[in-house]
Amino acid sequence: MATRSTIMDTNSFRAEDAEGLDAATRQLTEKRSHILGESYRLFYRKPVHLVRGEGQYLWDAAGNKYLDVYNNVASIGHCHPAVIDAVTQQMKMLNTHTRYLHERILDYSEALLATTPEAIDRAMYMCTGSEANDLAIRVARAFSGGTGIIVSQEAYHGTSDLTSGASPALGSGQPLAATTRLVPPPDAYRVAAPDLSEWFASEIQKQINDMHAHGIKFAGFLADSIFSSDGVLPNPRGFLQKAVDVVHANGGIFIADEVQPGFARTGDTFWGFARHGVVPDVITTGKPMGNGIPVSGLLAKSHVLAAFSDAIPYFNTFGGNPVAMAAAQAVLSVIKEEGLQEHSRVVGAQLLAELQALMSRHECIGDVRGAGLFIGFELVQDRASKTPDKALALDVIEKLREHHVLTSVAGPYGNVLKLRPPLAFQLSDIDWLVGALDKSLTELGR
Repeated sequence: MATRSTIMDTNSFRAEDAEGLDAATRQLTEKRSHILGESYRLFYRKPVHLVRGEGQYLWDAAGNKYLDVYNNVASIGHCHPAVIDAVTQQMKMLNTHTRYLHERILDYSEALLATTPEAIDRAMYMCTGSEANDLAIRVARAFSGGTGIIVSQEAYHGTSDLTSGASPALGSGQPLAATTRLVPPPDAYRVAAPDLSEWFASEIQKQINDMHAHGIKFAGFLADSIFSSDGVLPNPRGFLQKAVDVVHANGGIFIADEVQPGFARTGDTFWGFARHGVVPDVITTGKPMGNGIPVSGLLAKSHVLAAFSDAIPYFNTFGGNPVAMAAAQAVLSVIKEEGLQEHSRVVGAQLLAELQALMSRHECIGDVRGAGLFIGFELVQDRASKTPDKALALDVIEKLREHHVLTSVAGPYGNVLKLRPPLAFQLSDIDWLVGALDKSLTELGR
């Protein structure tokens, strides 16, 4: 029996779904499988054939309009004109690597570092979040002299050899590194602890002790501060502080993977980690910083980075190229000029309230939680037992697709709808999303 990945396979098209497809869609899926191989996955039992995007909306080949409630690649909105213009103008002039002098990478770095705590004063660039996290692990090991990395039980940090070995969400087919240790997610809905911060810090210490018992020196704790793959776990604010204190007390560093919670996503703060009042040693980011142009970054405290950078040259051919930097600068400028952090806070709070109001109509909604435009909508068999209802969650996202709303699931049980629209999502879109959810649950008899 084939192994399943919790992040890739939970909401995915499978060969047995092919019978229900129209002829054109079935031909495309078969051609894709033949040419691209079996590692790739498509969303939905009936895959969506998208051809155009604008803002928070997408259109399929038949002309149907969809509300995108999942995409943080086009973080400020699909096909944002500011990004299109910046990339076009720079492409007309020059695109090359970072071994020549160029102002764009310096100007952007100054602007980006200005959004971080003062102690973060160095920037490096890659193309993907996987590359950024891969480098961060190398930095952690150089600084600490150790190899042990701690992540949460459902974490996803990338697809390189180092990062896949620290990404349990990839499933049992992808073995974890012998130096990786897992901590249970800081799930305020399911963890019965009087103080979640104390509980989580003690779980970190347990794994550091286990490393020591096995002759592994601790290097660092790598975490997405909204624990998105673990089911979107944003609260209470500040619960990460004691865990980071434990990490430092044991000689390790804290790597904040901001690919998902960064760039104004949570509304409260520009960076997800800032909601917890912590200063990471290293920050990694990717998808949202380029709005569809492949670019990622690693930001760090200079003395932490020096352990690696003073000894090992680093070069990434496309990392930090002028076109990528033009896209990234456009994104940063749009976030500020359009007030997207405050927009995320205000619109996200209204969306959260209206989603929570659905709980009075549907007993299968166990919990609704979030920060800004990043919300977890948890479905259960009954509220008393909190038994996860994965089957219902998968049926709901298929129903939502029928109502032209696109999203997916997260969490170790696959029962949490991950609602993370582009920041272009408006107050006027709330009725579409909430109405579609209400209809979907009603149609499913729940």
